Amino acid sequence: MMDTEAFREFKTGLTLLRDNYANKALPHMRRAVDLEKNNPYYMSYLGVVLARSEQKWGEAEKLCDSAVRMKRNQAQLYLNLAEVYATAGRRDDAMEALQAGLKYARRDVRLTIAMNKLTQRRSPILAFLGRKHPLNRQLGILRHRALRIFGQAS
Repeated sequence: MMDTEAFREFKTGLTLLRDNYANKALPHMRRAVDLEKNNPYYMSYLGVVLARSEQKWGEAEKLCDSAVRMKRNQAQLYLNLAEVYATAGRRDDAMEALQAGLKYARRDVRLTIAMNKLTQRRSPILAFLGRKHPLNRQLGILRHRALRIFGQAS
């Protein structure tokens, strides 16, 4: 792997982003994109950083979408686009991006996990017990089966 200045800036920005310092990651990601303008990963992560730090949804979406168009078979690019949509409160668009990712990125498990996180769950049947309580789990399974039988479950 080449250790170019752009790659070093990207790695620094990515570390800061993963540690939830999007504002500090922004100059590093911008520098990486400036040095390698056609790198889809740098563009995509710059979009994520812009969405998290400055709420520039349009610019972030454009960067992530361009990155996806450059490399359609890379699951991480779809995950980044979905994160931008989700951060902007556009759950349906995030789900669409992940579904497109499943289509083009050969069913990467990370896409499925991200879709499950975006899917809204029904509330527990017995609200005074936790979701993971055995009684709630069993009653939830029964509810799901009953709704599926009657054609109301998704």
